[in-house]
Amino acid sequence: MPVFNLSSAFITFFAVVGPPKVLLAFARLAATRTTRELRRLAALSTIVAAVVGLVLDFAADEVTTLFHISDQSLQLAGGTIFFVYAVALVFGVHLGAESEADEHLRNPMLDGFRALLLPYIASPLAVTAVLVASLAKDDWGWRATVAEAYLAVMVINYVVVALLAPLMRRIHRTSLEVLSRLLGLLLAAVGVELILSGLTGLGVHLPEAHY
Repeated sequence: MPVFNLSSAFITFFAVVGPPKVLLAFARLAATRTTRELRRLAALSTIVAAVVGLVLDFAADEVTTLFHISDQSLQLAGGTIFFVYAVALVFGVHLGAESEADEHLRNPMLDGFRALLLPYIASPLAVTAVLVASLAKDDWGWRATVAEAYLAVMVINYVVVALLAPLMRRIHRTSLEVLSRLLGLLLAAVGVELILSGLTGLGVHLPEAHY
């Protein structure tokens, strides 16, 4: 996965946990919440998501060492997760989304926070992307760059949700489904890149890609 500068790290995070993905999660919550509640929920979940990302970024070596995970294994596993999630999106299946049959909490903030836990706050896609990006270079300056890119995407997420909160209820479900399918195609490509990078790291000879 060619993540070697601020812009490429930003683009990677934008693809896996940026507004196109976050809006899908928040749009499902907007039907039962006021604009003020949705903005408060966006602020709280974004702050926690940012903290989770920063901790994983600066503790990437410790995490992989603790679980005896090689960089190549992480890339192959992450690429597989990205690809499976992406294929599900293309076919209209939202993995990790809360179903209507799930029991809801009385407190709307806690209920919304729980609903956003996997798709946003502790997203498997974001966790994988942060770990892979952080391990691309073994120095603290690079990790600070990864943190900067991740925080920038988190800020953009909050701004977009806060601005669009009054319109969330009026967004047609068809529009969201089209957006999710486009996002699925993008994530599938990111997943393939990760798998190819992991195979290359294991010594598998692959033709050089032309960008």
